[in-house]
Amino acid sequence: MSYRIRVAALQAVTRTSDSKSTNPRSAARAQRRTKGYGRKILYLDYDGVLHHENVHWHPKRGAYMHPRGFNLFEHAALLDRLLEPFRDLDIVLSTSWVRKYGCYQSAKMLPPGLRRRVIGATFHSRMDRTEFATLPRGLQVYEDTLRRRPGDWFAIDDVDEGWPVEFKDRVVLTDEVLGISSPQAILDIRANLERLFSARPGQQHHHNDGAML
Repeated sequence: MSYRIRVAALQAVTRTSDSKSTNPRSAARAQRRTKGYGRKILYLDYDGVLHHENVHWHPKRGAYMHPRGFNLFEHAALLDRLLEPFRDLDIVLSTSWVRKYGCYQSAKMLPPGLRRRVIGATFHSRMDRTEFATLPRGLQVYEDTLRRRPGDWFAIDDVDEGWPVEFKDRVVLTDEVLGISSPQAILDIRANLERLFSARPGQQHHHNDGAML
């Protein structure tokens, strides 16, 4: 099935689900089922976002950066600073690291300010690993939005593939070398945060009690 057909099928299922969820009790059950329901979410990739995209894995060394002069998670502190005023923003990991290390271990590699925002990942152990890996990144994220039902969301990724056209403006596309450190990426992240949190940042935010870590 092509991803365009899959998107259309998922949208049809969502419309059917919406028509059945007008009952307040049904909405409450949906909220209990999935972390992030009704909340604001950032879908976060790692490679090409928080560091250079060319990351290698070794059985003994684990993940390591192949190009010299670059470091793993070298831009994580920058993202932490950008998000700091927006304490009600949750993070869902969309990175392939989750398939390698799991969500919990992948999140532990982040600085504390980002780690405590993580509520889950687009991939989980009950999914078919091979099938999930064949989906374009945009569709992986889109399917999660249909399951999780956030109030609003945006994504930071270096992969421009599979994003439904109507959601392209929610995707901050990064340079695979510079990641979020490029001036344009910083501007795009700030623009999406302003879109999600229209009031002043200081008026928006409370402690995130939904974090998994």
